[in-house]
Amino acid sequence: MTTHPNTALIQSFYDSFARRDHRAMAACYAPDVRFSDPVFPDLAGPRAGAMWHMLCERGKDLRVTASGITADDRTGSAHWEAWYTFSATGRAVHNVIDARFEFGGGLITRHSDAFDFYRWARQALGAKGALLGWTPLVRNAVRKQAARGLEAFIAKRAAPAPTA
Repeated sequence: MTTHPNTALIQSFYDSFARRDHRAMAACYAPDVRFSDPVFPDLAGPRAGAMWHMLCERGKDLRVTASGITADDRTGSAHWEAWYTFSATGRAVHNVIDARFEFGGGLITRHSDAFDFYRWARQALGAKGALLGWTPLVRNAVRKQAARGLEAFIAKRAAPAPTA
């Protein structure tokens, strides 16, 4: 029995993520891909690839596993888990994620990750996350901080190299 090409595409995406190879991850995406998750609710095109680039580069101890990968001609899904140190607090995180995909032209056109934000906040933010991680206030603050971090990451890469 052969593997559906879109199943192989998702597997390639997560294999690349496990190697922290953001270029190979981005190559799995269509140029106009749409990505969403509880922290980055709406990234389009190259911004989605930039987010994975940032996570791969900053995740020095990042470990990723994927399972339950299935796909057909139009849609797919996967379960994946990530273990890493959250850089803002130095706290260990084990995030459990379910992903949904849509495909077009042999590439991923939509990617949506779902995870328990409150569980993540308790791990990543400690006492603050345990007490307030369920509130929209904390979720919105994390989103704003993540968006600022991504903007700074993108700007740093777009800045011309200093001259001697």
